[in-house]
Amino acid sequence: MSLVQSVDHVALLPAYLAGGTAVLVLLADLLVARAAVTVAVAAAGSAATALGAALVGAGDERRSFCVGADCSWVFGGRAALVAALLALLTLGVLAISGPLLRAGRTPPGEYCFLLACALTGGVVLGAAGDLITLIVALETLTLPLYVLVGLRRGSLAGAEAAVTFFVVSVVATTLTLLGAALLYAVTGVLHLDRLGATLAGRADLLDLPLTTVAVALVVAGLAFKVAAVPFHAWAPATYDGAPLPVAAYLSTASKLGGVVALLAVVQRALPATVTGPVLALLAVLTMTVGNLVALRQRRTVRLLAWSSVAQAGYIIAPLGALALAGGRTADARAGAYAAAVAYAVFFVLLELAAFAAVVALRPADGDGGTLDDLRGAARRHPFVGAAFALALIGLAGLPPGLAGLFAKVTVVRALLAGHAGWLALVVAVNAVLGLAYYLRLAATLYAAPDGPVPVRPARLVVLALGVATVLAVVVGFAPQLVLDVAIR
Repeated sequence: MSLVQSVDHVALLPAYLAGGTAVLVLLADLLVARAAVTVAVAAAGSAATALGAALVGAGDERRSFCVGADCSWVFGGRAALVAALLALLTLGVLAISGPLLRAGRTPPGEYCFLLACALTGGVVLGAAGDLITLIVALETLTLPLYVLVGLRRGSLAGAEAAVTFFVVSVVATTLTLLGAALLYAVTGVLHLDRLGATLAGRADLLDLPLTTVAVALVVAGLAFKVAAVPFHAWAPATYDGAPLPVAAYLSTASKLGGVVALLAVVQRALPATVTGPVLALLAVLTMTVGNLVALRQRRTVRLLAWSSVAQAGYIIAPLGALALAGGRTADARAGAYAAAVAYAVFFVLLELAAFAAVVALRPADGDGGTLDDLRGAARRHPFVGAAFALALIGLAGLPPGLAGLFAKVTVVRALLAGHAGWLALVVAVNAVLGLAYYLRLAATLYAAPDGPVPVRPARLVVLALGVATVLAVVVGFAPQLVLDVAIR
């Protein structure tokens, strides 16, 4: 009996738009050969991809490439959110790439084409329904970034960063593919939902050492993509050596892709009892190491890179709670996944805003420079400085940066609902550490050009402790305590 595979072209529309954007960029660069036209085509294609994803995702979930009940393409609300967000991030990176392209050391045609190719991989990644589609989509998102990092002509730092990124990413992909192959050897399936059902229904498979090794390899390979400790060493050097807009794309779109892939396999395929302890340990190490090292950074991009490492720990933390008894309930699982997605969305938007401010404050085609180079920048450029400070405050999770505050409170509540109070405490302590360097950088922006930074780190930590305590009691812990009392 032959099986007929169904194809829904409406569900594939966002991927068609993203892939078509890459083709149109090539044609525009070939036929018109004007940088402004090439960038405009890429921007229009990105906007069309975001609109198409929103329209397709507004209705019921659509499936394609299905054989029976198993589908390799599942486009629902989350896939639409991922596709639209990646398209908007691409649009934002194009908007801040003007100084880089005008400097003449980066060819605009290749630059826009590679961004469109990465966008295509991101759109497919959000809708991936099996391990092979997911891994291929993640590599399609990542491969163009190797070239983008080293695309600037005559930049030795860019070439070194590109090689570092390439070598580490190839190792990560190898681990992920090996883990996927072992999972297929154990279960005989590759579709995420079928894989999850098989592992949940066959307790004997979880007892096999091969299953544990396979799960560990998949999680480790995807942890490379999100720069989770101890798979993080490539990120600071790569970010610092890349052009600033490319570093912004690495820190936002690339990291979002890794988070989406990790979330897909943890939620739909891999057993929480196996992945939960691993992810909890990775979250603790990632947020702690990232924040501690960020405290000692003197280069702007390296500070943002290490803070990005720490932020990845906050995103992973809710997934680590799923191994606990409360985390295996339906409500707790839904809350944990929602918290991870919400935090990732707010983080990438604030991170892009921070990088955009750095691009505006630094010379065209320059690097991020040192923190001393930004001393007093808000006095010379008040609007850009205020936007930068607001983005930093949002990343720190303080008001008036309500997006960052909401995201951190959502993570803490999800951990409390999953009976992972110790992990919520680790998140709170690390949030305090993060306040120290975020607020110090914000204070540097408003410092006198020749004077000291008006706020000392020790005072920042004391202030952060007080603010964090008040916020935790009023916004985070008080509603949970009231709810517990009401239930009793």
